[in-house]
Amino acid sequence: MRIDKYLWCVRYYKTRNMVTEACKKNHVTVNGQVAKPSKEVFPTDRITFRKDQITQIITVLDIPESRVGAKLVDIYRKNETPPEAYAHLELLKLSKEHYRKSGTGRPTKKDRRDIDEYGNEIFDEEEDV
Repeated sequence: MRIDKYLWCVRYYKTRNMVTEACKKNHVTVNGQVAKPSKEVFPTDRITFRKDQITQIITVLDIPESRVGAKLVDIYRKNETPPEAYAHLELLKLSKEHYRKSGTGRPTKKDRRDIDEYGNEIFDEEEDV
């Protein structure tokens, strides 16, 4: 089965076109080699791809006939992505929400002063070194 069809069938991408674009951007590798969308995959192949700021690592267990339901995905692949990658993604989400909520508008005068003060602290530390 083609790599673009496989990743679509096991529900990592919403459309085959999205997989094709990822392959063209060299985000997908099969057994350590950059894969074109037409690259054939076989059981025991190791696929590495970057999606949502996480480098996913999966091993092909079997080839599905067509797109499978979410509950059946584990029959066809083994997810070997380290848990630290998911923890890092959660940390990124929390850090974005920490200071300001999305959609709250422009920074206030106090926010701007805090930002300037933080920048000055970093600049002062660099001068001391």
